[in-house]
Amino acid sequence: MLSYRDIVDGTRLAAGGLQDFATGLLNPTVRLGVTGLSRSGKTVFITALVNALLKGARLPAFEAHARGRITRCYLEPQPDDDLPRFPYEENIRTLIEKRAWPEGTRRISQLRITIEYEPHGLIARNLHSGKLHIDIVDYPGEWLLDLPLMRLSYAQWSAATMAAARRPPRKDLSKDFLAHVSTLRPGVPAEEVAARDAAQSFTAYLARCRENDVSLSTLPPGRFLMPGDLEGSPLLSFAPLDIAADAAIEPRSLAGLMARRYDSYVAKVVRPFFFGHFARLDRQIVLVDALTALNAGSDAVSDLQQALSDVLRSFRIGANSILSALFGRRIDRILFAATKADFLNHHDHDRLEAILREVVGNAAARADFAGAAYGVSAVSAIRATREAKVTQKSEELLCIAGTPEAGETIAGKHFDGETEAAIFPGDLPAETAAAWNGSLAGKLRFVRFRPPVMAEGQFPHIRLDRAMEFLLGDCFP
Repeated sequence: MLSYRDIVDGTRLAAGGLQDFATGLLNPTVRLGVTGLSRSGKTVFITALVNALLKGARLPAFEAHARGRITRCYLEPQPDDDLPRFPYEENIRTLIEKRAWPEGTRRISQLRITIEYEPHGLIARNLHSGKLHIDIVDYPGEWLLDLPLMRLSYAQWSAATMAAARRPPRKDLSKDFLAHVSTLRPGVPAEEVAARDAAQSFTAYLARCRENDVSLSTLPPGRFLMPGDLEGSPLLSFAPLDIAADAAIEPRSLAGLMARRYDSYVAKVVRPFFFGHFARLDRQIVLVDALTALNAGSDAVSDLQQALSDVLRSFRIGANSILSALFGRRIDRILFAATKADFLNHHDHDRLEAILREVVGNAAARADFAGAAYGVSAVSAIRATREAKVTQKSEELLCIAGTPEAGETIAGKHFDGETEAAIFPGDLPAETAAAWNGSLAGKLRFVRFRPPVMAEGQFPHIRLDRAMEFLLGDCFP
């Protein structure tokens, strides 16, 4: 039986779908969502994609571009006045003038690029304008993991979160937080200081879970680690308590205050994000830092798999039709992209792809079942390294070479940010089982490299053109 909330949500989806459908009749538009968990490379990916189109970079696998059908690309003013503009020009200056990576995604933003192209065939020339708007929507993946909260009460979320904190691999990371919660009594009168202190302890626990040596992924509520303009807001001053999933909560108690703020967080943060932006997407790329998870061990890989499964469950996926365009768009193409492929020699790129395909596993099969196309690729939107060979003790090692960032260290060697170095990053195994048995933990050698010197306004890349073809190739009839 449909609940009142289901009816309201369905009405909001239909209203948004009707508005986008009417707009799209005059101005064909594809809304491309770009997401990924922290440090997965969202900002760099968008900057590189837009720059490649504007500068006419070499993109052999992007068919419309490679065949010369794309005649012009340019940026246009923001289509949505309530969204910040993605700082493309600022990012380009940072990359070129400072040879530094731009700041990562901390809030939702948008950029519109318009592509003019030659329609293919007589019918297409008569039916299509030869102009396509691509609205790129950038948002933190941590926010995406909040969407399941729309179906959970505070008591249900609290019980599940506390249970997870007591299980490996979180058990050793949550000791301080669990000790703090043990001093709290859910039924005592509400106090602001108690709520704030609990929220700070909870946030510190989540931050520890995200550190590189642990690299866990399922860490909702997402705004606790990515607050954006909510930093310091009472909306983020709540935490789970030791209560049952079906507990009765006294409104004036500490648990009542936590529940009220949790409900406000869902109502004022999660739902507006879903209906205002997320539910309007047509295409989606999910960027995945699989290498960091592999290096952290099997617990991190399993947690990443769970996070990606949760992400996919949040998507409105399936084949689109006129009816779906009228009553709420669906995401009909999803690409999972393992980033930082330039950290590996080229012979490992297919292996990285195979590991991600295994991690995505059942989650991707669900997309296929719903009628949406999904793909998996290893990419580097801006390649910071080049291939190199080094002979060591009569053994030839396939290495990568570039300029490590200042302060990076590997095997006791410290880098100054100016000196080039060749590094053997390790090999990925041909068998994907190594991702699950933890045999790769600590064996991959990664340092952060500075961006390359830009030649003629174009950055080198790995398989960026394949990603563009999968996501946009069918949009040029």
